[in-house]
Amino acid sequence: MFSWDKTGDRVAIVQMNAELRHAQLEILSAQCATDRLRLRFSADDVARHAQRDVLRKALSSASALHHYYSGIARQGTDPDSIAASNAALWSEERVTEAIGKVAPYLHEQRENFRTNGRPLSENHRVTMTPFFTPALLDKVRIVALEGRRISNPPFYAEAMAGGLTSLPEFTHMASLTFEDVVVFHGDIAARTLFHALVHAVQFEILGLERYTELFVRGFLRTRSHISVPLEAHAFTLESKFAGDPTQFFSVEEKVWLWINQGRY
Repeated sequence: MFSWDKTGDRVAIVQMNAELRHAQLEILSAQCATDRLRLRFSADDVARHAQRDVLRKALSSASALHHYYSGIARQGTDPDSIAASNAALWSEERVTEAIGKVAPYLHEQRENFRTNGRPLSENHRVTMTPFFTPALLDKVRIVALEGRRISNPPFYAEAMAGGLTSLPEFTHMASLTFEDVVVFHGDIAARTLFHALVHAVQFEILGLERYTELFVRGFLRTRSHISVPLEAHAFTLESKFAGDPTQFFSVEEKVWLWINQGRY
């Protein structure tokens, strides 16, 4: 059993968590692909008409993953899961109130940081141009914080008291997108920038109010930041970009597709 007190074990634990994050992103991508399948075809259609060997492999992979992660879950109790399952359902009034607090906060942060923002570097612009419109890349401003990190929003304490204990920690996030302003904690890697720009596209198309509503409702439904459809889509497109940056696609088209399919 690993111990954080041993240097060798600490290295192994860090490597383990890096591999777990990678696995989680790949599983999320598979979940999104499965959602696309589920939205278009019924379980009966798939069972009757799917190519047998492909269906068998998909079922085998899903079963193996369920067996492995269920075994991990049985080793201990996740306090966040308990809090989520025991938390009272939020009334529509509380949901509306939450949206009314998040949207102004996001816009306020946008206004605060934009004055110190700078345009994309030429290298980053060249890398991102095949995926994003010139108008968006012209508008976005970048802020790289040095020696400090953005703290959690002031409404977190109340939300946590209401049972939302799995809220994302802002200080641990590589970047935060506030409409057309992206704030980075540390170096600006291409993959991190791509993810942040996906959110900028979502903001631009949906608008601040609608984006906020979809995010808040998605989080209350899933109780997981990375499972909110807006976030899941950003991770999926980020993974697609990282897998082969030479396979160009339009992020704007992908976002419109999800909007038209009602997937956000």
